[in-house]
Amino acid sequence: MAENLTLARPYAEAAFKVALASNALASWADALATMAAVAADPQMASCIDNPRLLTKDLARFFVDVLGAKLSAEQQNFATILVDNTRLGVLPEICSLFVELKNAQEGTQEAIIASAFPLDAEALNKLVADLERRFACKIQATVEIDPELIGGVRIAVGDQVIDASVRGKLAAMSVALLN
Repeated sequence: MAENLTLARPYAEAAFKVALASNALASWADALATMAAVAADPQMASCIDNPRLLTKDLARFFVDVLGAKLSAEQQNFATILVDNTRLGVLPEICSLFVELKNAQEGTQEAIIASAFPLDAEALNKLVADLERRFACKIQATVEIDPELIGGVRIAVGDQVIDASVRGKLAAMSVALLN
């Protein structure tokens, strides 16, 4: 994983510079996510791994599959990835690009795991509280995790706030054992 991040970083930074210069951060983020999804498809993966398929043919095929979803710059970027055999690190390129985009826009992603679905009012209040705490705009993704029993577990960057019943029971267990 660390090696993939090392390989992906220059491509993510290059894509970010191009996207920033053309004021197209959102469309580049969407395009990179789409490229990563297409590259991860089992049928495409077999084409990528096929040594008999010429690089130029793979590049044309990959860009054709994506079709009109990509701008000319994004198509050129995809071709460069194919030429340098870097389609396998597209998920990491996408992830690093989103980090750069969020830093530029002053936002952070939050993953909120909840034991039960959150209604819109509760989610909005939680996001507002997180925005005050972290002093930035928060983009929340909600996941349902019944193993939490109740409450929520929130991950923002490398910080985790565990306000779940399961987390509190685990803390109580540790306290009782000590």
